[in-house]
Amino acid sequence: MIVTATPRYTQIVREVWKPLLLLFVWDVIVTVTYYVLPFKAPSLPLTLFGSALALFLGFRSNSAYQRWWEGRSLWGLMINASRNLARQARNFLPDPEATDMKRTIVLRQVAYVNALRCQLRKQSPDAEVLRFLSKGEADFALGRTNVANGIVDGTGRRINLAMKNGWIDTIQQSAMESVLVDIANAQGGMERLKNTPLPNQYRFFPTLFTHIFCILLPIGLVESLGFATPLGSTVAGLMFLAVLAIGDDLVDPFANTVHDLPLNAMCRTIEIDLLQSIGDPAPEPAQPVKGVLW
Repeated sequence: MIVTATPRYTQIVREVWKPLLLLFVWDVIVTVTYYVLPFKAPSLPLTLFGSALALFLGFRSNSAYQRWWEGRSLWGLMINASRNLARQARNFLPDPEATDMKRTIVLRQVAYVNALRCQLRKQSPDAEVLRFLSKGEADFALGRTNVANGIVDGTGRRINLAMKNGWIDTIQQSAMESVLVDIANAQGGMERLKNTPLPNQYRFFPTLFTHIFCILLPIGLVESLGFATPLGSTVAGLMFLAVLAIGDDLVDPFANTVHDLPLNAMCRTIEIDLLQSIGDPAPEPAQPVKGVLW
């Protein structure tokens, strides 16, 4: 996620130069053709076309932003649920007989959020997952199709074992299971966003209409703008292409690009809070790299 307030001009140029160049070349072709082979440019209702296209792009951008914000909200719930689970483990499980169980539950939750991060980004579980699990626990989780869910299942079994050992009562077990339900619900919402793209109508038609509009734009402007047509038409077309690109950037909040949610930073926040809750040393918060928080 880009966190700097100033525009990243190199990033902007890198994203738009190809469509911008194609649009400019087409505008030049139309302008040169108009003067070399004089023709009567048709009167096109560009204002009407542009207004209709703006509505299409507005619906698409709003839908994409809603997905992005829902992803951020679900990760906010995940951060809070992780803190709640660590606090319950610390307060419910007695010392010293349940100290190891307490640490295991907290460390498994740190491993879980990192495993979920890797799954959402379509990556293999990294060292941040494995270093918080013992060899046997890691093998059990990695053997599951859904690694993150396997880690949560293991945490639930440990909570049940704590109740059987008499370390917590049924009310405390129910409270901790309720937090695991919140965690599972948040994960399910993230998986829904990841695995369900925008409907095809929201993706195909705005793209098609934007490209058609950019093709017609210099034809409708060449009589009024003359030799300035390539500049004016390119700038106007760029505005619509930029709005189209915004929807593409936001539609998948977990795609691991500069526009997506900073899952690394949020996992680091959870790691810091949970390790400090059990008195372990914690790393420093994640910092932006060249204005981007990953």
